[in-house]
Amino acid sequence: MSQPEAPTLQSALGQVRTVSREDGRAVIEYMCAPHMCHSGGVAQGGFVSGWIDAAMAGAAMSQSPGMTPMSLEMKVSFFAPARPGLVIAEGWIERAGRSTCFAEGRLLNAAGDVIAKASSTIRLIPTDAVQATTKRAM
Repeated sequence: MSQPEAPTLQSALGQVRTVSREDGRAVIEYMCAPHMCHSGGVAQGGFVSGWIDAAMAGAAMSQSPGMTPMSLEMKVSFFAPARPGLVIAEGWIERAGRSTCFAEGRLLNAAGDVIAKASSTIRLIPTDAVQATTKRAM
């Protein structure tokens, strides 16, 4: 009997599609499913944070090819509940240096209402170095 295939990060987050990822900006659509929610059909805050974090990381990757973004810190403000259905995460780079960038992002519901905002400090590490470290750790 074969093992079921492990979900990818994108499938675990309910990613529908990447709308755009260029020039220091990214837009990603997600489907908030009922299993991502707790009491009253409200998405668990970790999913909301993860959706925005992924968009900010995508923005960083679009601006710095060959670099892997690693979050140093992230602050999320929740304005309204995310409920089951389509949500749109947007991320953009406010300022970037050689090894650190500052990103902002937001999550919108299908009607276009902002339901959460975030800011993040991101360390940019060469992808080759990240992959080498990962191989040594395994």
